[in-house]
Amino acid sequence: MRAVQIVSLDGPSAVEVVEAPEPEPSSEQVLIRVRAAGVSFPEVLQTRGLYQLQPPLPFVPGSEVAGEIVSAPEGSGLAPGDRVAALVLLGGFAEHAVAQADMVFPLPDSLSFEHGAAIPLNYMTAHFALVARGQLAKGESVLVHGAAGGVGTASIQVAKAFGAGKVIAVTSTPEKAEVAAAAGADEVVPADGFKDAVKETGGVDIVVDPVGGDRFTDSLRCLKEDGRLLVIGFTAGEIPTVQVNRLLLNNVSVVGVGWGAYVLKRPGFVRQEWDTLLPHLMSGAISPPIGATFDLDGAGGALLTLDERRATGKVLLTP
Repeated sequence: MRAVQIVSLDGPSAVEVVEAPEPEPSSEQVLIRVRAAGVSFPEVLQTRGLYQLQPPLPFVPGSEVAGEIVSAPEGSGLAPGDRVAALVLLGGFAEHAVAQADMVFPLPDSLSFEHGAAIPLNYMTAHFALVARGQLAKGESVLVHGAAGGVGTASIQVAKAFGAGKVIAVTSTPEKAEVAAAAGADEVVPADGFKDAVKETGGVDIVVDPVGGDRFTDSLRCLKEDGRLLVIGFTAGEIPTVQVNRLLLNNVSVVGVGWGAYVLKRPGFVRQEWDTLLPHLMSGAISPPIGATFDLDGAGGALLTLDERRATGKVLLTP
């Protein structure tokens, strides 16, 4: 089969497309013919050896896919030909991939493979962040940084679907503002000066921050009393620090969101999340915006789109 490999730690442009053996599933794994694979920031970090999951070189990246089942374990409730989405963790940037049976989810006929591959990482992270860690209550207000990207658009839609009263998106360009608004944001403000714009509205209850960097302190200043800042990632590159007196004086919280580490310790958790999200997928309340789509030969370009912060919506590979 054809597959994308990280063969050195020299960044996105150094990935290679190779002929590789088809993966052999264990007795607990499902073999999937990949029709679409999600591209996410962890894969960008992996090309430089900066992500916590560091397999020996060379390896095939790609953590989320959608496609058809080729084979499945007996008693799994899955069968050859079933349309599915899956969290594969590694190996998704290829024509075939394997996943543990409890991380494979039925994909309704009404959802495309592209939408299926866009859901697991971003939407489950957003759900875990807002509902489990952020304790989003009906009617609360939410500010979303990086709001035109995959995690950002997912956070907008999950917040709205699970009861947020108002969602404010923060974007860096007018083009990205249009993407965030189309994803369902009630208001869009520019990254430059976002604090003043948000404070004029009275502040927010929750900030979703996959960006980090120099926005962090201003995000804290946007919070209402009892507000929560959800730390999801650091796409800006810089890991910020916090003066904890700000938390004490304003009665606000900084909450870590380590979705991957959490779910890997809890078999069945991701399937529960899928089942919770599915009614909103079926209703159309959650509908992943698809951005750039590349074939396997374009994998380096797909990763660079994220690395250079040009991505809007979900970036995909279609083997």
